[in-house]
Amino acid sequence: MDILTIILIVLGIKILWIIFAYNSFVRLINRTKEAWADIEVQLKRRYDLIPNLVNTVKGYATHESSAFENVTKARSLAMGAQGPTEDHAKAENMLSGTLKSLFAISEAYPELKANQNFLALQGELSDTENKIQAARRFYNGNVRDLNIAIESFPNNVIAGIFKFAKMELFDVADDDAAQNPVEVKF
Repeated sequence: MDILTIILIVLGIKILWIIFAYNSFVRLINRTKEAWADIEVQLKRRYDLIPNLVNTVKGYATHESSAFENVTKARSLAMGAQGPTEDHAKAENMLSGTLKSLFAISEAYPELKANQNFLALQGELSDTENKIQAARRFYNGNVRDLNIAIESFPNNVIAGIFKFAKMELFDVADDDAAQNPVEVKF
């Protein structure tokens, strides 16, 4: 082989590597965006359940208005938060904490705990919380894989050239409300 053939083979391998690395980043980013969309779907479901739950509890515990206001404020704050940021995670954790207080109120009202509508809403919310946690783990796994690929040599060269940026994990805060999902007791 002559030198020109060797240079062309090496250049061809480099071009194929660049294409492969670029496509890998695109695939990882799209998977991460899809995982975030899954979280948003579950969060919307949760936001939609909360007013019905609050109204059901209000019917039995009308003098607990501060708890209802706290849940409503936390829901609004969480709905207004955008993207997988630390502020969004804090807002979601605050909402989880206020929901726990709402369920604690329900413990004092046996008629409420026996209400079929309340039980159904409570079950749906518990299921949604589990789905949110699963979606969060899936999203964070995709973010981890993307960030590792961006930081690893030699892919970090391609990431820098094409301006692929690390994404932020959607972590829970270190408070008690964040560490324990909404508990449903019967």
